[in-house]
Amino acid sequence: MDNDWKKRLGVVYSTNPDFQYQTSQVEEAETLAPSKQRLVVSIDRRQRAGKQVTLVKGFVGKADDLAALGKALKVKCGVGGTAKDGEITVQGDLRDKVVALLQGMGYNAKRGN
Repeated sequence: MDNDWKKRLGVVYSTNPDFQYQTSQVEEAETLAPSKQRLVVSIDRRQRAGKQVTLVKGFVGKADDLAALGKALKVKCGVGGTAKDGEITVQGDLRDKVVALLQGMGYNAKRGN
């Protein structure tokens, strides 16, 4: 559908009959090989009501690949979490276990703070 109105919410109406609305599409970066990824595993307690979470930062690639890696880490650690905005959040202080799992998968991971 070339004229889908839901994609144009918030756009001012144009009276120009030749006007063609164009959306800007952001291309995702190609996923790097695991050996070329530089992942930093750290702990975070800010804005989480005192709870600790393990953060994995530095992933370069598509959102689907990030979600798959996040799911694999959550399943192997047996905890919950999320994967979005280029970072994986795993509930609890599992830095050592996550670093060991990532290195076992072939990623270049190091422990942060």
